[in-house]
Amino acid sequence: MSTQVGYPVRVEATLDQDLSRWVWLVKWFLAIPHFVVLAFLWMAFGLLSVVAFFAILFTGRYPKGIFEFNVGVLRWSWRVSYYSFGAFGTDRYPPFTLKEVNDYPAHFEVAYPATLSRGLVLVKWWLLAIPHYLITGILLGGTWFAWNSDNWQASSIGLIGILALIAVVTMAVTGTYPRSLFDLILGFNRWVLRVAAYVGLMTDEYPPFRLDPGSSEPGSTLAVGETATAAGGTAGTARGWTAGPVISLVAGLIVSFMAIGIGGAGAIGLWADQTQRDPGGYLTTDTRTFDTGTHAVVAEDIELHMDGAEIIYPERILGNAQISATSSDADGEIFLGVGPSDAVESYLEGVGYATTTDFSDDVAIAQSGGAPSVAPAEADVWHHFSAGPGEQVVTWVPQDGTWTIVAMNADGSPGVAFDASVGMEVPALTGFSVGFIVAGGVLLLLAVALVAGATARASSKS
Repeated sequence: MSTQVGYPVRVEATLDQDLSRWVWLVKWFLAIPHFVVLAFLWMAFGLLSVVAFFAILFTGRYPKGIFEFNVGVLRWSWRVSYYSFGAFGTDRYPPFTLKEVNDYPAHFEVAYPATLSRGLVLVKWWLLAIPHYLITGILLGGTWFAWNSDNWQASSIGLIGILALIAVVTMAVTGTYPRSLFDLILGFNRWVLRVAAYVGLMTDEYPPFRLDPGSSEPGSTLAVGETATAAGGTAGTARGWTAGPVISLVAGLIVSFMAIGIGGAGAIGLWADQTQRDPGGYLTTDTRTFDTGTHAVVAEDIELHMDGAEIIYPERILGNAQISATSSDADGEIFLGVGPSDAVESYLEGVGYATTTDFSDDVAIAQSGGAPSVAPAEADVWHHFSAGPGEQVVTWVPQDGTWTIVAMNADGSPGVAFDASVGMEVPALTGFSVGFIVAGGVLLLLAVALVAGATARASSKS
């Protein structure tokens, strides 16, 4: 089968004559392995397209190895689409390869360009392609928004999918896939793939606003399976994207995401370490306001497992914890204390208090009751406490056990209102942050080496 040397993107397919009436019902399930692999391949496609963008911008050439890989991803996607939702045109399972398979009924080729415009690369993939985006949006999926309960939900269905569904339902009833409908579906898919190649920077030739229906491109001079080469190309046959280079490329992509995540975490940590500490050197939460009509606000059952785990929670890593509270009443006195949960629970037995979780300003009444038997400062249950007017601060070295933090009016009266914040020293944050940045840099170099090695191997001549 062959096509015309005209538009550099060639999309062709042959309709199977012995299609099953019912297999199309489960093709979405059978194609799941392809969907998983394509998810990784498309991530690699995006990463390499960025590399190709800068290569074209500075050199006017699309790197040949990257070009062949990205064409392969589009080819693989077209075969899976043709097998499943894009046409249901064959029952033959798609091969797991980026290469052209001559005897498979779906084909995709793009002529390799000798040179590409350095100026067009800046605008063709977004600005110039806008009219085609509007059309392909209808073909692949027009989106509607609907209000459901308390939020907006989006759903989409495309014209290609609707026509393919009509075709296979007709086939299930009559035993025949409507040929005229098949030709129309192929024309629409051809339009979409031409646009995909254009916005993928593979050609400068603008996609025609023309529907070319039917199995084959108009005319024929190039055999499917040939890749048009640019004038001045080198002799020999490239090894291509075999399993080894593809695995290396996907591994490089995964490692690059790890590098970005680890390095980014280190950068955020270093930023916080250098810019977000208070004058005392603590990393402190935003100030929260608490207000309850009960006798106390309690953050209970804070579990710290540190016995024998100094390596995990050494003081030099976490440092001290600091809790501060200031009464909302300018003349009021506030009590702030930390104690073992079982002892504090005994003190609060019969006392009305509200609880807070995750230092939220939302409090809920956990227990109704009256006033405490003695003022909080007189109770012998606290590991650390502070009481009085103005800001009260409790500094505490975290220790093994289950702990409860309590804020009350100093006299134990009801109606507790105060502003509070929590901070940690984390003296090791600088070292950890720098370590994460270095580790991210090393992983990024490894990712670059994997991607570059994969591209070089795929481009090397056999």
